[in-house]
Amino acid sequence: MRATTIMIQGTTSDAGKSALVTGLCRLLARRGLNVAPFKPQNMALNSAVTADGGEIGRAQAAQAQAAGMAPTIDLNPVLLKPATDTGAQVIVNGQAIGTMDAVAYHDYKRIAREAVLAAHERLAATYDVVVVEGAGSPAEINLREHDIANMGFAEAVDCPVLLAADIDRGGVFAQLVGTLELLAPNERALVAGLVINRFRGDISLLQPGIDWLEERTGIPVVGTLPHLDGLHLEAEDRLTDSAPAEADRSDTLRVRVPALPRISNHTDFDALRLHPQVDLQFTGPGESLEGADLVILPGSKAVRSDLAWLREQGWEAHIQRHLRYGGRVIGVCGGFQMLGRTLADPEGLEGETGTTEGLGLLDLDTTLAPEKQLSHVAGRLALEGAAVSGYEIHMGVSRGPAVERPAVHLEDAVDGARSEEDRVMGTYLHGLFDEPEARETLLRWAGLTAPEATDYHALREAGIDHLADAMEAHLWTEPLRRLLPG
Repeated sequence: MRATTIMIQGTTSDAGKSALVTGLCRLLARRGLNVAPFKPQNMALNSAVTADGGEIGRAQAAQAQAAGMAPTIDLNPVLLKPATDTGAQVIVNGQAIGTMDAVAYHDYKRIAREAVLAAHERLAATYDVVVVEGAGSPAEINLREHDIANMGFAEAVDCPVLLAADIDRGGVFAQLVGTLELLAPNERALVAGLVINRFRGDISLLQPGIDWLEERTGIPVVGTLPHLDGLHLEAEDRLTDSAPAEADRSDTLRVRVPALPRISNHTDFDALRLHPQVDLQFTGPGESLEGADLVILPGSKAVRSDLAWLREQGWEAHIQRHLRYGGRVIGVCGGFQMLGRTLADPEGLEGETGTTEGLGLLDLDTTLAPEKQLSHVAGRLALEGAAVSGYEIHMGVSRGPAVERPAVHLEDAVDGARSEEDRVMGTYLHGLFDEPEARETLLRWAGLTAPEATDYHALREAGIDHLADAMEAHLWTEPLRRLLPG
């Protein structure tokens, strides 16, 4: 029996597509259905390593968790990781095939379409339901030709579409009606329901607008999902607002993370951001890193240019002063590479060829290479032997005396480096803070005397369940049930 496919598209970026797919996957899995998420084309710098050794968008890995399945490359066959304003690394079926500018990729989409349809076909032959997430808006006229992300895909597989809009932004009726007006008649015919997302207040006050909308469009409003305060889901790409530490606590660790222009996998820090004793802030242009107990340099898709940008903010001096006064620094992936003496890109993999002087805080040199390391790893921190696990996604090789003092002892190798005075640490390991034992050890190392034990995995599960509960109460309506099996 072939799967039922249903697609969620949005009137804008950040309309809630990722969250709706996540919640629907959990809702259907609760009902005993074998469900898989799917995003034909994703543009994001947050990514994950799959069970079959490829790279997909981080949001699809979170959706796989909601569905109760291991993530595979079929969940996101095309991933674009922007390296500049006009170019991106193109990943197809989990593997990087090169960097393309927008014009070159537009021509390549004919080939990418084949990978998208083949991946969907494999999922449709295996699962009861495939829940598909669109990208951006289907009403981008300039992107309609060869579209594989929105209506082009929906037409190819002939699946119903739910169109979602964010009422919290204002203009929700204009968003929905305007989007429908810009669709071609054959595209509009696929829209089987409308979803109003992030509503605050008394639903009865919205009802006249819903009645008008249904009469105006002839399409049912499947449901209105309320704004869910405090909901935690891993972000697809954009930086997430920080959760402030409890105001009356005296034992708060101040963590600052530079918000680099090409910051990648910032979900690495969610476990810290949600910790009750941690005040984690992403630091932007014109702001200061001073006053931090711990500075974390995050991953980057364009390490040399992001390092130059960091210096333009005056933050190199802030970091040096921070260390002189006893602070600690951790570099993760690209941030680890920045900590060394030099960073070389002889093949121009992330921009112009050349070598950049690093921050010089670790005695090592990094050379970027075409082969990308993609793996799940587990081991123990050099600090206290704390258990740690995570994944590697990087293109560089780091060598030098500092690696003789590794940060992590893996099952069959070592990773990262520590400075001789043990106040600077770097690692290629994403997910460094996810395991409770490793997180508590690193917080102690950074200056928090008695870190509280927290369960980040349970927090993620609670967020997914909270979303699914809300969807069951507000979206599990007859128009939606008619679109699904059983």
